Amino acid sequence: MRVGVNLINFGPGVSPESLARWAGLTEALGYHFVMTSDHVAVTSDVAERYPAPFYEPFTLLGWLAAATRTVEIGTTVIVLPYRHPLEVARMAANADRLSGGRLILGVGAGWARQEFEALGVDFERRGAITSEYLAAIKTAWTEDVATFRGRFVAFENVHTAPRPARRPHPPIWVGGGSDAALRRAARYGDAWHPIRFTVAWLRDTGLPRLRELAEKDGRPVPALCPRLKLRLTTTPMDAARRGTGEGTVDQVRADLEALQALGAEAVLLDTYADDPEQTRDPVAAWRMLTVMAEQAFDLGRQTLRM
Repeated sequence: MRVGVNLINFGPGVSPESLARWAGLTEALGYHFVMTSDHVAVTSDVAERYPAPFYEPFTLLGWLAAATRTVEIGTTVIVLPYRHPLEVARMAANADRLSGGRLILGVGAGWARQEFEALGVDFERRGAITSEYLAAIKTAWTEDVATFRGRFVAFENVHTAPRPARRPHPPIWVGGGSDAALRRAARYGDAWHPIRFTVAWLRDTGLPRLRELAEKDGRPVPALCPRLKLRLTTTPMDAARRGTGEGTVDQVRADLEALQALGAEAVLLDTYADDPEQTRDPVAAWRMLTVMAEQAFDLGRQTLRM
């Protein structure tokens, strides 16, 4: 199972220097990928959770392509309705080319109503827009001259080069836990990228439904590639109160082993504790990642130490 790190690209303490240190540490510790998040208009509903400065993900990924050598780079997740799909397809293809085929495109439908309004995008139809945009992006990625006609976007005879380095295209990780998101992951995704879950819910509800939807569409079941909050403690947390990824190294290792047993191909560790002031001093987050690399993983062997 591959293990990655959520690079915090927002908040009062974020700077080019801190982003470079995040990426450098991730690669030096042997993690397999680094991903970053997305907002275009930091309206009040966004700023409450993820305040400015907010570094735009595609610009950042282009920079990371040159600043790293081995780790994959990606998004967790871009809000797909915010940008024209031809723009997303081109930016993502360029990032994949510039990184030597290391891009992972994580996508979601979004949640911030005020941000949708600021950008002039229909909030109520964001799910349908996201699904159609995914189809359009795949068309642009796989055809030298692309034509697409849909409800929300249409284009004809658009030259798409450079196409992505990976074939047939970079992996698409689809976020969300609703039934519509699961349907989108089954239809368009190479992986499902849920957050805020329990292992029991994945086992008993999420994964069975994903398999059902994929089988209904006659498609392969997407890989499981979740993101979980990482919070290490020195003493064990009560099982009834802790979330997945919280507790001692042994407790978190047990969570990761459970995810691996469910077939997870990759897990993204998110150290953000919902406090923007934390970004001013990321040393505690870096220490947790170092402890996990040294005590929970055998990253040099690219597998979870069982």
